[in-house]
Amino acid sequence: MSALPLVAIGLLLLATGLIGFYGLRISRTTSDFFVASRTVRPVWNASAISGEYLSAGTFLGLSGLVLLSGAEAFWFPVGYAAGYLLVLLFVAGPLRRSGAYTIPDFVHARLDSVVARRVTSVLVLVIGWLYVVPQLHGAALVITSVAPVPPWVGSVGIAVVVSAVVAAGGMRSITFVQAFQFWVKLTALALPLVFVLMALGGAFEPGGAIVTFDPAAVFPHDAGPGGLDAYATVSLLLALLLGTTGLPHVLVRFYTSPDGGSARRTTVVVLVMISVFYMVSSTLGLVARVVAPDLAEPGVADTVVLTLPTRLVPGLGGELLAALVVAGAFAAFLGTSSGLVVALAGVVSQDLFGGTVRSFRWSAVACTLIPLAFALVTIPQGLVTSVGTVFVFAASALSPVILLGVWWRRLTARGAVAGMVVGSVLCATALLASSALVAAGYGTVSSGATADGVPGVVRALLAQPAAWTIPIATATVVVVSLLDRHGPPLRTDRFLRRLHVPELRRR
Repeated sequence: MSALPLVAIGLLLLATGLIGFYGLRISRTTSDFFVASRTVRPVWNASAISGEYLSAGTFLGLSGLVLLSGAEAFWFPVGYAAGYLLVLLFVAGPLRRSGAYTIPDFVHARLDSVVARRVTSVLVLVIGWLYVVPQLHGAALVITSVAPVPPWVGSVGIAVVVSAVVAAGGMRSITFVQAFQFWVKLTALALPLVFVLMALGGAFEPGGAIVTFDPAAVFPHDAGPGGLDAYATVSLLLALLLGTTGLPHVLVRFYTSPDGGSARRTTVVVLVMISVFYMVSSTLGLVARVVAPDLAEPGVADTVVLTLPTRLVPGLGGELLAALVVAGAFAAFLGTSSGLVVALAGVVSQDLFGGTVRSFRWSAVACTLIPLAFALVTIPQGLVTSVGTVFVFAASALSPVILLGVWWRRLTARGAVAGMVVGSVLCATALLASSALVAAGYGTVSSGATADGVPGVVRALLAQPAAWTIPIATATVVVVSLLDRHGPPLRTDRFLRRLHVPELRRR
């Protein structure tokens, strides 16, 4: 087995450590650790946001899902990218103008309620930990594919590096790290894609033979748009669109912008960056349907981007490209995990320990160890599916309160708490019930089918619950707020003016 992938991982970790150390040298104040002193400019911040948003589920899982599911998988990049459009239109500028450090900070300032803050903090921790686990699973998957070592080596290695970098320099440090890692990830997929397409065109064959394929075999009817289940597709898109507005590690990055206008410009650049990345990753999945149909198995498909370079590009060139992909995969694990840990450490430090730099560092270590323990005792599922579950939960539990908190004057603390509890309980119950049915051998089917004694509509509603959990959670927030005799806080109008009036007009 070639040592090149291990060398690539080592070089990536070395570069991450050096960049993190540079960030440590200029991290001095509490504001540096929590929000990088709100001085991160749009292009740099967009690179950092893209670096943490493009996770294991995108880097490895998206190509694998295209290989497995065909056109159905394209809804994931569409939903992920469109989710940032909602962030741009509805929350980026107002959240930055709120002056908060974390999502619980924002909820507390908006509703003047310690109880609402505590509930928000618990949900942020649950969402964050659920998102970290697939990153650690992805690291285990990659390390076992390139070296004869136990899977836990990859998970533990990522956890150690992330906790060290975050604890050392906080948000200021990982901003530099994540921006660097985005460009590593994009290069690690784009460059192999160029060579893979050249190989398909016969560039590496003596006679220049071009690979031919049957489109009907690559995209059969049931794997194309005609085979999609309408309810499952709509529900998935709703979860991906609104889930982005409930992800704590995404929203906290907007607090690092100098002002609301800068936050909006940052979001525009992010849309461009992640769209380019999704096009590259999806194209690799399409290529895999042509040249690697033997990898179309759950648990194996996620390794397809690691396999394609050596399968199509001969000799040392293919091995070098594969090593680059491995480095990009570890950059994905590191970038997303570090962003999550910063967001979670900020919440724990603020809510439990007074928000000091020392408490932030200990919180970062604790917020890494908990998901690591869970990752070591669970079996990895499909990476895109695991990340998609987090989006559904975030969309059901947090998104209604965040959006209404920014745009609806009559929101009350009791309404927010009721909506968060109802949305999270309904979503968790549905997902657990769906998992239990799958474990019992019932699987998931189209909402129009009936099999094994369980109606397909029931399994569809449980497997993709966003279409009903989000409306119920939102209705709960609205109804309870309207019935709340205490009404919104007295300073609501002043706070909303701060959210929506641009900084220059307030000077």
